[in-house]
Amino acid sequence: MKNKQFAVIGLGRFGMSLITELSRMGYDVLAIDNDENTVHNAIDVAAHAVQADATDEQALKSLGIRNFDVVVVAIGEHVQASILATIILNELGVKKVIAKAQNALHGKVLEKIGAGVIYPERDMAIKLARSLVSQNILDQIELSPDYSILELVAPRAFAGKSLVEIGVRKRLGVTILAVKRGEDIIVAPVAGQVINPGDVLVALGKNEDLQRLSEMES
Repeated sequence: MKNKQFAVIGLGRFGMSLITELSRMGYDVLAIDNDENTVHNAIDVAAHAVQADATDEQALKSLGIRNFDVVVVAIGEHVQASILATIILNELGVKKVIAKAQNALHGKVLEKIGAGVIYPERDMAIKLARSLVSQNILDQIELSPDYSILELVAPRAFAGKSLVEIGVRKRLGVTILAVKRGEDIIVAPVAGQVINPGDVLVALGKNEDLQRLSEMES
């Protein structure tokens, strides 16, 4: 097992999906929920599954929660419990607290009390909408509200041309971080790199610039 340790509080669909993927990657995960049946369902997935009230400071202390590298508060509809658990985790000195927000107001409160905030439903909806509009988008990682990394199939108009000829940086304001060609990956391609049909581009830029790139004829 790898050394980094994670705890996930709230074992709904998002929490369980996160635990499953982290466990698959070889990490130890502590699963916490106040519902006995939910905890029982997590026993076969997480390294440890515990029934506990995340709004009870003593209960979290007894679990040694401050020793975990990252604690994710994935509590679903109970906004008050989510906020209170986040406050307690920060007061206990947890290194990194990430909390799932239900809406923008919830997210603002979580940010004010020192949590990294995620919006799983919103982010998935945005990703789906963009992939529906442009069929050549393979994946997108949002770095900030304004910047993202986009993975997409190179538009047909790029075939046989170099990056400098295409003008991705000068004309589109986008930086190509890598070019995937079958099993090969060309990292930090030079300006003279020629794009072949079927190449996959990994691009960094402002969201509006990446949108223009993705809307080019594929």
